[in-house]
This record gives sequence, structure tokens and C-alpha cells, in this order.
Amino acid sequence: MIPWVLLDSAPVPGGTSELRLLRRGAEFSIRLGRDELMNSRLSGSEEALATMACERIRSRKAPRLLIGGLGMGFTLRAALAVLGPDAGIAVAELVPAVVRWARGPMREVFGDSLADPRVRIHEGDVGQLIRSGASAFDAILLDVDNGPEGLTRDSNDVLYDLPGLIAARAALRSGGVLAVWAARPNPKFTQRLRKANFDVDEVMVRANKSRAGAKHIIWIATRDGRQHGKEPR
Repeated sequence: MIPWVLLDSAPVPGGTSELRLLRRGAEFSIRLGRDELMNSRLSGSEEALATMACERIRSRKAPRLLIGGLGMGFTLRAALAVLGPDAGIAVAELVPAVVRWARGPMREVFGDSLADPRVRIHEGDVGQLIRSGASAFDAILLDVDNGPEGLTRDSNDVLYDLPGLIAARAALRSGGVLAVWAARPNPKFTQRLRKANFDVDEVMVRANKSRAGAKHIIWIATRDGRQHGKEPR
């Protein structure tokens, strides 16, 4: 068995832990403590996050997409494959080292995706972009934790609480999509999405594109332009 080799580590801004980048042969792993956040062999559900959301907006003229979390670029590359040349994709990555890893040791994993003219990298908090972007996006994709809990840092909880979801809805254009990745189901989060006036679909997908192995969940929450009673407060 080839051992894992630690390539680099970096603190999470506002958090108490650090991310670690490891390599074993051609395989990469990004970990937080004992939790593996990403593995270069397991891309299926992160790609599905993009393809399911982008299929719903691909017919729009010059669609605008916001991705929270660069990770290993699976979601970004899948979005680029679906969307046309007039699309614009903003990727918010909180940890600058992750962007450095993408351009350095993992450059073969990323290919030329970061050089694509449709892509803009924002080194900072995706929540800030959401709160400053009223009706700015056709889709917002969140893959910044292992689900709707602040794993990498407690302050990420504000992305998934009711005020955070209301802010995300306000940042979407009519009919826009909020897509959220998670390692496991969370019924309370589903309830919050509906309370924030989203129409919600929950989809289970395989982590490795095969018929076996772990399953992850993706919420596809749509701002459909209709008013379901009063706006949440």
C-alpha cells in the first residue's frame, strides 16, 4: 500500500482547524482533522451538483452561476461542460491555499478550467457574495462543508440557517436554483428551505458514479417566482 504524503496544510479563516492536502500516487485527498472533505477518485456527486442545477438554467441567455467552494474543481468543470460560451461563473473559495493547490500540485486535476474566460475566482466568503448580489444569479451551488452544518468553521452555519436561505433566495433571479451538497440527509434543512419559500427536490446520488458505494444528497431548491403565502421573516 502506497502511503499518504502530506503536501501542504493551511488554516481555515475564522476556524480553529486546518486543511491538509495529501497525495498517494495519483490520488489526492483534502482533509479537515479526521474528516476527508474531498478525494480525487470520488467526483460523482460533486459533478451531479453542477449538472442538475445547470440543466435547469442552460437555456437562459448569459446565465450567471455562483459556486461556493472550489475544492478539487469537480463542480466547476461539470458546470463548464454544460453551460455555453456566454455563461459567467464566479467561484468563491475561503481558503487561499486551495486556489494555490489548484494551480500547483493539483494542476493536472484541474486542467485548463481556471483559465477558462467564463470563470472568475473570488478568494473570500461566498456568503458575502450572496448578500451583496440581489437578483444577480441564475444558480447558486454550495459545497463548502459536508452538509448544511458549519464543519470547516462554525460561522458557515449562517449559509444554511433561515436568514441565510432567505438571502440566497433574494440573490437568485426568478426561477433560479439553489443547489446544496451534503454527505447525508438533513430533514430539518429541507424544512428550512421550504420555509424560505423554495420549491425543494432531494436527490440521492452515488459518490463514485457506480452502482455501489456511498450515497450523497443534493437539494435542488427553486425560486419559482410564485408567492407561497407571506414572505418569511
